[in-house]
Amino acid sequence: MSTKALRIAQLHALDAETRNVTYREISAEAMALEQPAGFDVVTCMEMLEHVPDPASVVQACASLVKPGGWVFFSTLNRNPKSFMLAIVGAEYVLNMLPRGTHEYAKMIRPSELAGFCRAAGLNVTQARGLSFNPLTQRYWMNDDTSVNYLLATQKPLGPQL
Repeated sequence: MSTKALRIAQLHALDAETRNVTYREISAEAMALEQPAGFDVVTCMEMLEHVPDPASVVQACASLVKPGGWVFFSTLNRNPKSFMLAIVGAEYVLNMLPRGTHEYAKMIRPSELAGFCRAAGLNVTQARGLSFNPLTQRYWMNDDTSVNYLLATQKPLGPQL
């Protein structure tokens, strides 16, 4: 829920001449009440570590996706390595992000996020790490979930009639 980020996205869409995108400033929970089971795919990228109740957002994402649909999450792990790279390195040494963007206590271990997903009725199918090289400006996915990571989840189809 960031007006500033939303306006930047709208400007980017204009520059890219994107025509079929609608931007709304609405919480995931409110959207889930408005459009339950309304989407084939839901993404929740790099925001869970910024909200007061990540389990509530995960539940809302599960509500938004249709049975058989996919929900993808990405966030930051909570451990000393992640603290050093994501907060100290990215915010204070390399100045890639504004200082204070992340709070260590709000970072989420993969096991915690997987628990939120299971509690919301989502099946966790895969966890992948995301790495970044600041010298080459290159990102890549790998098996190292110790800093940035993604979880792929799927909502079960439910009983077949």
